[in-house]
Amino acid sequence: MNHQHRIPDTPPSVLAQIAQLPDCSIDDLKALWVELHGCPTPNSNRAFLERRIAYGLQERAFRKVNPALLDRNAHRIEKLLATGKVSKFDRDIRPVPGTVITREYRGQMHRVVVGADGHYEFEGRRYATLSVIAREITGTRWSGPLFFGLKAPHPARKSK
Repeated sequence: MNHQHRIPDTPPSVLAQIAQLPDCSIDDLKALWVELHGCPTPNSNRAFLERRIAYGLQERAFRKVNPALLDRNAHRIEKLLATGKVSKFDRDIRPVPGTVITREYRGQMHRVVVGADGHYEFEGRRYATLSVIAREITGTRWSGPLFFGLKAPHPARKSK
């Protein structure tokens, strides 16, 4: 029984493709190498091929131009030129594409994957914001960056 595993052309995510690599035959890995690098594999070491192919798949998926990221960077550069300062925390900074954000809530671990297009993948669905995911998890309105620990809570104000 010879099963050939092939990564589909339109997978649900890069993570799914990478998760399938251990199930691929060495011939499939070599074919993926050629597809990604345009040349024959330098060796037949399975661990080497899997690691480099995983990197190549992420590079191909996440190197796409993200207009929102370019706009944010342009804004930060303008701010730096105008003030001469770089703020320690820019409220609009998103994690790097491919980042897996985790949060334990009520004894259950929740994982969110940051997409290259600025969306987030949670439980097989795509969301535009972390706040929508936080609401999905808790049933109440939350700041998504605050819920997932990407933003520190505001310190309590002292009353006069």
